[in-house]
Amino acid sequence: MPHHEPHAPQPATAEPGQPHEIRRILRLFRPYRGRLGVVGLLVAASSLVAVASPFLLREIIDVALPGRDTGLLTLLALGMVAATVVSSVFGVLQTLISTTVGQRVMHDLRTAVYAKLQLMPLAFFTRTRTGEVQSRIAGDIGGMQATVTSTATSLVSNVTAVTATLVAMLALDWRLTLISVALLPFFVWIARRVGRERKRITAQRQRQMAQMAALVTESLSVSGILLGRTMGRAETLTGRFADESEKLVALEVRASMAGRWRMATIGMIMGAIPPLLYWSAGALAQLGGSPPSIGTLVAFVGLQQGLLRPATSLLSTGVDIQASLALFQRVFEYLDLPVDITERPDPVRLGRARGEVVFDRVSFRYDPAAQPTLDGIELTVPAGSSLAVVGATGAGKSTLGYLVPRLYDVTEGRVTVDGVDVRDLDFASLAASVGVVSQETYLFHASIAENLRFAKPDATQRELEDAARAAQIHEHIAALPDGYETVVGERGYRFSGGEKQRLALARTILRDPPVLVLDEATSALDTRTELAVQRAVDALAAGRTVITIAHRLSTVRDADQIVLLDAGRIAERGTHAELLALGGRYAALVRRESTHPDTAPADSSHADSSHAEPARRGRRNGAGADRSVSQDGTPAAELTP
Repeated sequence: MPHHEPHAPQPATAEPGQPHEIRRILRLFRPYRGRLGVVGLLVAASSLVAVASPFLLREIIDVALPGRDTGLLTLLALGMVAATVVSSVFGVLQTLISTTVGQRVMHDLRTAVYAKLQLMPLAFFTRTRTGEVQSRIAGDIGGMQATVTSTATSLVSNVTAVTATLVAMLALDWRLTLISVALLPFFVWIARRVGRERKRITAQRQRQMAQMAALVTESLSVSGILLGRTMGRAETLTGRFADESEKLVALEVRASMAGRWRMATIGMIMGAIPPLLYWSAGALAQLGGSPPSIGTLVAFVGLQQGLLRPATSLLSTGVDIQASLALFQRVFEYLDLPVDITERPDPVRLGRARGEVVFDRVSFRYDPAAQPTLDGIELTVPAGSSLAVVGATGAGKSTLGYLVPRLYDVTEGRVTVDGVDVRDLDFASLAASVGVVSQETYLFHASIAENLRFAKPDATQRELEDAARAAQIHEHIAALPDGYETVVGERGYRFSGGEKQRLALARTILRDPPVLVLDEATSALDTRTELAVQRAVDALAAGRTVITIAHRLSTVRDADQIVLLDAGRIAERGTHAELLALGGRYAALVRRESTHPDTAPADSSHADSSHAEPARRGRRNGAGADRSVSQDGTPAAELTP
């Protein structure tokens, strides 16, 4: 795939926690503001009920006990019990609703990231390790879960509790309240410093976790295990994983201990405030002032102690939120990635296409500064006809084919299906009209039937079998113990290359697209398997417009027209017989294949890599000619073997 497409997102340099990012996070909760309003009411009610208990306690100490009023004492004691019960019930309901809202927000965020990734160009995935993508969806969003589901609610709850408690403390004794809150700015300053420190460590930890996830995904896949064992590198891979894990251990310890001593200092200071309050009350009495009553002092200390928990929790919550902002930022990086291929606001809906494909002055570049991969392609493929595209590695063959299903968009010109620019078609119409079969067959870790129905979810068993027969694979499936319910294994590794290719062909037959792009679908197969797959390809091609990216020239001799690409331009075109008679580059390739049947005359790799060979392509640009006639009638260079 290209080396000049958008890069994987890099760690942002903007400082997390800027106002616009906070607003963006809050917008995630907008669809659930009704439920959040209920949570707010429950939080307020719970906080008000909770601060009522100290006032009841004051009445018990100052009124009921000195007056020996048993009735009042009973009533006040029951009131304290009722306050505890009601506050607990409100807390349970608050947790239920807030957790539900949080999980819905997490679901929305995961879905949004996944949907965005579905729209990204192919080059994004060639430049981004699979483990990195998985880490963003699972690790980063999972790490945000505590913040979204509980921390946000805890923040509201603690703010309300602190506010209500401070109001109650002021109502009891404003002098003691001033003493209690004098150190609050110092506590906030410490918490902000701890938060910034944890934020930096969190960003480093998530990057390290993404690195580990990428290593696990690559090395523990079927291909990775095969490569590691056959190369004798299993111990090396284990050592690499151990090194990465060791780095994560250090980061986890740092994250756990970040600011612990500072936060412990806050706890110790707040724990020393009650003795200070008792001493202050005594000092007021000694100085001749009016000291608080015993009931007021006990109630106030109870409130102050009650303030300790939400205040400490509030400071810790602020630290956690600052740390989680790094996770939000990493997820927002994916959501903000530009999408190059989008659907028009008013797309054209195409019915059953006839299948005429036209390349109208098509040029394409992977990078604006690089030489064009395709340059001025003028080509018509009539409906129901076949086109074969041949050429050396780097000629632009696969790129040309991928422009039809719009896996890339042209830089200049246009590609049309039945006269409609593919950029104007809605995605559903384009997907229904153009099918692609490549040598890189992908099968899900599911049953054969499920893999086939990926193309047509409502397909009947009869339709599955008919498609498999057309693909020359039904008899093999029927002979399996579980038949169509056989699980293919990860990436289909329980089947041979030819069997996987025929399953992919059956899947495409089930879709029944009128235009078919075959990207070297048989290039990686041995001759015997290739013949079986070629029969399946012939069955699939019947009555369709077929564009074949050719690896072996023997597979395209019957094509209605053949074009030979060189450095992104059409060097020759015609039928097999016409090009042989021309005696140019195509004829030279045929002679080479006849002389060396086991080599790849039209390509030296399994897939077109025009985007990966700018240097080699540059050497061919403008280079000389053999005796054949090029597309524009000028002498053309002999193709270097």
